[in-house]
Amino acid sequence: MTMVRPDAPALRVIAEQAFSRTAGAPLVSGNAIRLLRDAGENYPAWLDAIGSARRSVLFENYIVHDDAVGRRFADALAAKAREGVRVRVIYDWFGCLGTASRAFWDRLRDAGAEVRSFNSPRFDAPLGWLSRNHRKSLCVDDRVAFVSGLCVGQRWVGDPQRGIAPWRDTGVEVRGPAVADVAQAFARAWAETGATIPTVELPDAAAIPAAGGAELRVLATMPAVAGLYRLDQLIAALARESLWLTDAYFVGTASYVQALREAAMDGVDVRLLVPGASDVPIVSPITRSGYRPLLEAGVRVFEWNGPMLHAKTAVADGRWARVGSSNLNVASWLGNWELDVATEDAAFAARMQDAYLADLERSTEIVLVERNRVRCVGPDGAPVRRRRGGSDRASGARGARGSAGQLAAGAIRVGNTFGAAIANRRVLGAAEAKTMALAAIGLAVVAVIAALWPRILSWPIAVLAGWSAAALLWRARRLHRRAAALPRADEPADGPR
Repeated sequence: MTMVRPDAPALRVIAEQAFSRTAGAPLVSGNAIRLLRDAGENYPAWLDAIGSARRSVLFENYIVHDDAVGRRFADALAAKAREGVRVRVIYDWFGCLGTASRAFWDRLRDAGAEVRSFNSPRFDAPLGWLSRNHRKSLCVDDRVAFVSGLCVGQRWVGDPQRGIAPWRDTGVEVRGPAVADVAQAFARAWAETGATIPTVELPDAAAIPAAGGAELRVLATMPAVAGLYRLDQLIAALARESLWLTDAYFVGTASYVQALREAAMDGVDVRLLVPGASDVPIVSPITRSGYRPLLEAGVRVFEWNGPMLHAKTAVADGRWARVGSSNLNVASWLGNWELDVATEDAAFAARMQDAYLADLERSTEIVLVERNRVRCVGPDGAPVRRRRGGSDRASGARGARGSAGQLAAGAIRVGNTFGAAIANRRVLGAAEAKTMALAAIGLAVVAVIAALWPRILSWPIAVLAGWSAAALLWRARRLHRRAAALPRADEPADGPR
């Protein structure tokens, strides 16, 4: 039987359908997209766009600091609100816990802006705080939108007078019909916090003229949807020549790590750039525990030498690229509200590749040497001593707030390894020995506490169980009352006649 190979246009249609169905986002044509590196390029562009707003400003960010940078943005937003522009702001409750006071947000409200806190603690959701709005976006009128990994604060700017360099991060500016998709993503998050935005106040993609030739998707993910997780695995499976990843909190699942390994073993140039030192200290050892299986398969791993690397990007085969807020871990894939832009534009991908190569010049490569041990090497191949926390001190990152989801992702990684070891459900690699040892130590500590001071464990469990029971009963009562208020199917909506 002779196999008939589909022609290139047919394959293109199939690939587009696969991407659209996997990500849950259509490919939008007619856009212009601009790469923005670090706060030096992102913040001025954001402020200029806010200053030019005529009708509306939609701004959401996981962390906003009440410092010189945060106040600059607050002043700009307040000024537009006083001019009569409709300004809406979403900040994440956990992300801004301890970074911006109620007075900071009240000043914006007093100026006329609508400000909402995302997912504040609620009695009926004891563990609801684990799901966060990790997005970083800005949409102005129907003209321009920004999607990035940058929060708002001095850390992203640095302090030259004190010798503190800025955090490394990446964002994009989008113009064209896809601006409407960014606005719609904001509207869905806004609806989670209260009344919805009237449809007439949101931009219509059909009414926005083309601004360029770039095709892109706005990936607005929500908890438990896993659209980006499926897409990331699909990209790893389809990459033919190269797949270059940058991630701030890499804690890959076993299936995703295997997808990267298989791509590398198939001849794809797979590279992973991660921070040398993290603002969430527990993440670094968990990330490093996963180096060995990647290196053994041929994946090249690099650690950033400067202050915190906070970017979340990917570029594949010199054509496909992604920039946004999503990290390569379970928290972003399944737990948080995230926002990314994925493009299928060769010119933009080329700029992403150039930026990636420039980043590697400031990074240290991790390699396997004799006896299969992991070692850091410089660009010339000479061994380099690994820093321990140096980047955090140099950048002023101590005390920085990472997502609760990053901690959850690390816990899930440890839990998966522990479960696999206990149940013997998959083959474990040498790289997981350290994770298993950490899990063993943790269990030993719990065992000692349970034996000597059982109340230390029993009381928190009792409180959580009681709280959860009360929350479930409360929500069940609300749902019952809501159902009772609805008309029955066998009678008119206005009741019996």
